[in-house]
Amino acid sequence: MKRWLIWIGVVLLLVLVIVGIKGYGTYKMIQGFKTAGVPKQTVSTIKAETQEWRTQLSAIGSLRAVRGTDLSSEVAGIVDTVKFESGEDVKAGDLLLRLRSADDEAHLNSLKATAEVAESSYKRDQAQLEAQAISQAVLDNDVATLKSAQAQVAQQQALLDKKFIRAPFAGHLGLRAVDIGQFLNPGDKIVTLQALDPLFVDFQLPQQALAQIKTGQTVTATSDTFPEKNFSGEILAIDPKIDADTRNVQVRAMVKNPEHTLLPGMYVNVSIGVGETANYLTLPLTAVTYNPYGETVYVIGHPDAKPAGDAASDKSQPPAPSDPDALIAKQVFVTVGPKRGDQVAILKGINAGDEVVTSGQIKLHNGTQVLIDNSVLPANSPNPTPHEQ
Repeated sequence: MKRWLIWIGVVLLLVLVIVGIKGYGTYKMIQGFKTAGVPKQTVSTIKAETQEWRTQLSAIGSLRAVRGTDLSSEVAGIVDTVKFESGEDVKAGDLLLRLRSADDEAHLNSLKATAEVAESSYKRDQAQLEAQAISQAVLDNDVATLKSAQAQVAQQQALLDKKFIRAPFAGHLGLRAVDIGQFLNPGDKIVTLQALDPLFVDFQLPQQALAQIKTGQTVTATSDTFPEKNFSGEILAIDPKIDADTRNVQVRAMVKNPEHTLLPGMYVNVSIGVGETANYLTLPLTAVTYNPYGETVYVIGHPDAKPAGDAASDKSQPPAPSDPDALIAKQVFVTVGPKRGDQVAILKGINAGDEVVTSGQIKLHNGTQVLIDNSVLPANSPNPTPHEQ
């Protein structure tokens, strides 16, 4: 019995020793973590700066030619001559295509001969009437015959003219859709003709914008096809009716296109500057966190520095680090203003030159130590354009 008690005592002693060793190791690990402090979080930042700002109305517009049409024939016939090439510039009245017209020309010559005979008969009977050799009724019949013959000549001439397709206005031709010898039905497309400078751009704006726009106002159009170019123009007309489904108003502007870079059917981004130019403190949209209790940003500073605005209260924030060169994030309430592109105006809460976190806020709270890595920055363009990936 005494031997069993000794063995139990030895086992309990071993357990106490093992527990003590493990406890001491855990204590040293906790102390090591306390010595190392809170881990630093990596963020990107930007310095808040003042920029000139003018409120912009933006919309997506569609281009159409001021004058543009698909040319076709009014009459049927076989293509006899093609006088143009695809992609040419033509002037108003230039002959583009001729249909086979020998029969029509022969018929026209016959009608002209008949009209000449009727005119000769009329002149002869007119002289006889003056000599009182015939009655007035005979002369009246000659007049009717002459007018009928002249009308038939004009009708045949009009029909013959329809066999000659001419450019109704100056412009740029598209791809030829016919060949010599082809039978052409009325309405069949021959070629498209588009006047490329200037161009109409049609777009829609919400009804709230009506008070800010007027005819003659300057607009700027941009295309992702030519991201480096701006096309200027002005508002020509505003539709007098609001779309009942969308509550938008249709607007038409005219833009200059001297190099013929824009084409009808393309879409463009339209911007209209409204109001006076003002200076705003700007930040990327990603810098602002929107909460039910207000908008906030994180400002980077040293532990002993005061926040630029009203710091958001956080009773659980860690104590300030002992390193005076450490950087910490301080949450600040801000008042945001208008937006443009990737930017937002800050009306209150920070000052110019403050370093503000632009990405990585989800890892932060008031007083978190940070490391700054600006190798990758969020978009910060007042006029962003889409890029194909």
